[in-house]
Amino acid sequence: MGTFFRNGMDRGGVIVVAILLAIAFLVPVLNLYVAPSSPVHVPGHAVPLMGKYLSYALLALSVGLIWGFAGILSLGHGAFFALGGYAMGMYLMRQIGSRGVYGNPDLPDFMVFLNWDQLPVAWFGFEYFPYAMLMVVLVPGLLAFVFGWFAFRSRVTGVYLSIITQAMTFALMLGFFRNNFGFGGNNGLTDFKDILGFNIQAPETRAALFAATAVALAIGFIICKAIVASRFGKVLVAVRDAESRTRFLGYRVENYKLVVWTFSACMAGVAGALYVPQVGIINPGEFAPENSIEVVIWAAVGGRAVLVGPIVGAIVVNFAKTWFTSGALAPYWLFALGGLFIAVTLFLPKGIVGTIQDGWSALSQRRSSAAAEAGISPANVDGPPGGELKPSAAE
Repeated sequence: MGTFFRNGMDRGGVIVVAILLAIAFLVPVLNLYVAPSSPVHVPGHAVPLMGKYLSYALLALSVGLIWGFAGILSLGHGAFFALGGYAMGMYLMRQIGSRGVYGNPDLPDFMVFLNWDQLPVAWFGFEYFPYAMLMVVLVPGLLAFVFGWFAFRSRVTGVYLSIITQAMTFALMLGFFRNNFGFGGNNGLTDFKDILGFNIQAPETRAALFAATAVALAIGFIICKAIVASRFGKVLVAVRDAESRTRFLGYRVENYKLVVWTFSACMAGVAGALYVPQVGIINPGEFAPENSIEVVIWAAVGGRAVLVGPIVGAIVVNFAKTWFTSGALAPYWLFALGGLFIAVTLFLPKGIVGTIQDGWSALSQRRSSAAAEAGISPANVDGPPGGELKPSAAE
């Protein structure tokens, strides 16, 4: 197992993980222990905002893994993100107890308002954090496994698979909008008080949630790097580039796709669980198909076939969204997002990170050629950072 992870971590991967771990340490320190008058102080409102960006980055990474390295374009990953978020939200609602508006120690306020007299079976066990965390991973993973079992064995691929994933998330959105499902209906779940006994609004709790999100993103990145660098990952790339040939060589293509699809859904569920306590609400709007489409745009902007690409894309696009939607430019955000996607598709088909990596490789090759002509060993010339698989045209 140790070899599995070590083989996946090249110089670029180590740099990315180091940056994430440094952020996990520095942001809470600069927020909690540096005076507000200091130029390096991180204001309290920025901590959950940056935590939200990192949650989105983990979601984008899950999409980049299956799209960039297995050729599976999902337009429904927002469903797995939302399911993980609802699992966390249900735990947080159970922690409110008698402090709700109606003072009922067992039923959330919306159930009391709807005259429910007992807790639905689906809510049993969510007062325990370990059970809730199990559901964060199990529910999205089980849905993905069942969906993928039928889709991949039916050899549904390409745009047809994308449409079906979008239909899945739309159906879930309609279901969660219904009050009789027991998940809060239109309003969803909100008014959270505590997490693990700590005040969820306290600066220390927010800083801890941010740090946990950064660490989770680092762990997810390490696992994805190990997968991509393994024999399993190379088979995934073969499936992406020539699925029929890979099947002809004797590989059970549907099994490879099912495994990476299910793992990706579990990652999205964890991202949703980290997102909810930092934004303070989860509602059916998170299932909206346009949210899943946005995630695909993040991956494309950053570079879907370079694992750090979706992370960069998610952070860049969401920072731009925050800036655009906070003033007079708010009505034009969707136009800006569409224009960004078109520009990247036309001029940076490999995304921001992929284009930079290609430019670095070309520069290194020129340096190697110049060094060879000058009689210097090419081994003394630095190679490109990252060392990740380069894609051909993926679906």
